Amino acid sequence: MANQTVGGLQRLINAFHYSVAGFRACFHHEQAFRQEIYALVLLVPLGLWLGETAIERALLVASLLLVPLTELLNSAIEAAIDRFGQERHELSGRAKDIGSAAVFLSIVIATVVWALLLLPDVVA
Repeated sequence: MANQTVGGLQRLINAFHYSVAGFRACFHHEQAFRQEIYALVLLVPLGLWLGETAIERALLVASLLLVPLTELLNSAIEAAIDRFGQERHELSGRAKDIGSAAVFLSIVIATVVWALLLLPDVVA
């Protein structure tokens, strides 16, 4: 359990360090997360350049950020399940499959947003 006696600015500093540790752990242990970060490095500047308005740029970038966000949550679910053992269990498999489906759905959302904003005549 987190240290309940720490408050104020120190709590925020600690939370930031825990978040950085989480990013590092996911980047180190999850190939899919690394691939998504590499894609972000390429696509975020492209989205900022291609978006014609601030709202379009925000939608293009935010839709991309949903993918690694969902991957972080999926990886957390998988790590928590794996902590209990590697033996197969129906509920463990279901939880991992649902997490994977969430990542897939975030990729679909990003693809749809990009298609609707950048190819409006083709999609409509």
